[in-house]
Amino acid sequence: MSQSRSEPMLLPAEKAAEACQVLARAFQRDPLMVFVLPEEKRRAAVLPGLFTMTVHYCLRYGQVYTTPGLEGIACWLPPGETTPTLERLLRIGLRFPPLRLGLGSLWRIGQAERYAARQHALHTHGPHWYLWALGVDPPYQGQGIGSALLEVVFQQAEARHLPCYLETQNPRNVGFYERHGFRVVSETPMPHGQGLRLWAMLREAQTTAPSSLSLP
Repeated sequence: MSQSRSEPMLLPAEKAAEACQVLARAFQRDPLMVFVLPEEKRRAAVLPGLFTMTVHYCLRYGQVYTTPGLEGIACWLPPGETTPTLERLLRIGLRFPPLRLGLGSLWRIGQAERYAARQHALHTHGPHWYLWALGVDPPYQGQGIGSALLEVVFQQAEARHLPCYLETQNPRNVGFYERHGFRVVSETPMPHGQGLRLWAMLREAQTTAPSSLSLP
């Protein structure tokens, strides 16, 4: 029996570079990435490399889900592993030289990541799943692919009665995640963020999916 186009599967390691390209296209107009890399052409060129660390880290220490046609990518970190460590980052290798960002962009992303890490620590207590990145290639958005990539980990979380957590700087994402059981636990301006805001969102531990869950 063939696998449907949106049925989630673990990302094969040899598809990591393609996964980074998908995430780069998905995040091209994301407010955080626009803040970090304001120039559009440079952002398109740099984002695939920027996502290599996330993808390779989650391949080794978490779970990366995709669809058979790589229309979407979800990078998750599991309970007990939700804080990336320098030792592990070094272990997977420096796949993206930080200075390639340039000093200004490097400073901006450093500020954003430190603030997000503080919010993460503030709003999570005990084991949980962390959604580090979720992106669907723009031509395939609105077809239920992002929902399917969430659901595969929701089932694992529910089996152990564990919550899921994420941050987003994109107000357009908030309603999508709310429809999948997340709630906003804080909405705050990001320091030095030029109007950028961060929504911290938590999906409480539960044994069954919310009855209102639907695939857009």
